[in-house]
Amino acid sequence: MLAIPAFRRLWVVTSVSAVCDWLSLLALSALATQLTSGYQAQSFALGGVVATKLLPAIFLGPLAGALADKFDRRRVIVVCDLLRFGLFVSIPLVGSLWWLFAATFLIEICALFWIPAKDASVPNLLRRPDQVETANQLNLVMTYGVAVITASGLFTVLSSLGGFFGGAGSALPTVFVALVLSGVAYLVIALTVLFRIPEISGRATERRATAPSVLTLLRDGATFVVRTPLIRGLVIGIVGAFAAGGTVIGSATLYAASLGGGNAAYGILFAAVFIGLAIGMGAAPRMARRIPHNRIFGAAIVAAGLALVLVAIAPHLFIAIAAVMLVGGFAGIAFLTGLTIIGSQVADEIRGRIVAFVQSIVRLTLLGSMAVVPLIVGLVNAQRIELFGTPFLIDGTRVVMLGGGLVAAVVGTLAYRQMDDRRTEPILPDLLAALRRGEPRFDRGVLIAVEGAPAEETTEQAARLADRLRAAGHVVVVPDGGERDRERWAAATREAALSGVRAKTLAAAAVQADRVERVIRPALASGSVVVVDRFLVSPIAQFGVAAERADSELDPGELENLAAWATGRLRPDVSVLLDRAPVEAADSGSGRAGVAGEEHVRVQRLLTRMAAAEPHHYVVVDADGSADEVAERVYRGVESVLPAAAAAQPVQEQPPGRAGAVAP
Repeated sequence: MLAIPAFRRLWVVTSVSAVCDWLSLLALSALATQLTSGYQAQSFALGGVVATKLLPAIFLGPLAGALADKFDRRRVIVVCDLLRFGLFVSIPLVGSLWWLFAATFLIEICALFWIPAKDASVPNLLRRPDQVETANQLNLVMTYGVAVITASGLFTVLSSLGGFFGGAGSALPTVFVALVLSGVAYLVIALTVLFRIPEISGRATERRATAPSVLTLLRDGATFVVRTPLIRGLVIGIVGAFAAGGTVIGSATLYAASLGGGNAAYGILFAAVFIGLAIGMGAAPRMARRIPHNRIFGAAIVAAGLALVLVAIAPHLFIAIAAVMLVGGFAGIAFLTGLTIIGSQVADEIRGRIVAFVQSIVRLTLLGSMAVVPLIVGLVNAQRIELFGTPFLIDGTRVVMLGGGLVAAVVGTLAYRQMDDRRTEPILPDLLAALRRGEPRFDRGVLIAVEGAPAEETTEQAARLADRLRAAGHVVVVPDGGERDRERWAAATREAALSGVRAKTLAAAAVQADRVERVIRPALASGSVVVVDRFLVSPIAQFGVAAERADSELDPGELENLAAWATGRLRPDVSVLLDRAPVEAADSGSGRAGVAGEEHVRVQRLLTRMAAAEPHHYVVVDADGSADEVAERVYRGVESVLPAAAAAQPVQEQPPGRAGAVAP
């Protein structure tokens, strides 16, 4: 991902902006309390900072998304960053509480326009749609992980250097330095985007110049949300998820006290949420390999709601910490999955409005929950009961969390049903599970699979790799045996109207099983290096495309069992993934150009997910360039897994007609 120059620069920009956002929040909160006197006044000032950061999204969120779709997104980002530079620098110059609130409000408006423009631009900088999830993961880990730690550490360092800035007896100079530093950083960001990331504008500049009016864009965006089940379910799920999150935030302090802890317990619970959030965002791509995004989103919210119920009934602090981490973990999965759905399944011309709408819903739900929860907590009288001989306090916080958890579970179920559209889910969500359940091997051979699409390229690279390994002194077996096996595979895989998808899939699996038992396993037992052109993923993906086109449903469990049966649970020692962006397939008269293009997309999506999850089993090779260049990259990628003993054996050739079925 970071090898893509435009995305790498935008990721750095996003990282710096995230650090500045957290640093400025700390500085503005500190400045608000220092410009007032008295506990009550300081509390109102601190609450005012939070309110001014949340309120703009309620009124201007949809407008920000419409402008991100109408105007050049790079210009929107640059203008917003220049305005933030001026506003941050102006706060120390004015030095009054009223301007702090006004400037914070204006800064948040700029951020409101900046975020949809930036988020909507990310998919346009990537090579393939399946990279959106990884891009979102990188951004979220930085924004809610590294940036928080970096900003906290930087603010601590600046505070410790207060005397150096002339702040003897006062912390104001330290806060002013933090604000000015944030402003200068936004100036650098604006210049970087303006001169170093022109790709953000992309080819959509001319289209946006002729886009409809802002009011039309707003109306079309709202219509899209209401009429699209996927996005409608996403919005419903977000309301439930963040209502539960607001419940936790609004009652966390009193809940910690009910567990017999004080500020320390509150701090631990707060940290547990973010730790769980990071774990969830890290686990989301792994889970998405087995479950489609449109299903995992609702399921994660239901799980978060049930975890919140566990928080509500937790009798001890340790159980509460574990339950809160679960809430954060499932929330992280839902958060990353929701952004991935928007980035990969929403068209570019409307993506900005959807991002802004979701952002507004998030903030409105959080603000409403944080305002209502304390009122409900105050209405419930605390009662102490004994449960299995252990005293248990039932107060308003537990009642509210229990209700919030149940609401989140119900809303998550509704979202799941809205988004569970069989036409939008991958046909092979559980293929990886089948491939990962390999059985241990005790032979001395090495199995190398060359995967990817199109077929001609994998066939050529497999042959080149075999020749190179033979030249290096390895005993190499390439399962490619005779006209008879070619006819068998062609009969199993051709798009004939006389047989159904299920029958053809079963026939292809039978050919694959015969090849594994007759050629591949004996060769591995003899210590040979077996090079296979597309071992399993590509042929199964081909039938997935054919099934979708024929409106036939192949149950994922059936495909998983069939894949395991066809290979005898045999897994390659290393799979070479030829990574290339899908291109339109040329129609050679067979009428399969469209199928070939869809197959390429399916194969690349499956393989890249698998490679990201198990990098020790995959070598990702850039397939752009000449055949010789790609062949050199392939050899260098597999060189480290070859056993030294194989090179010492005499070179042998397989007898003609004994090499098994032709590679798919």
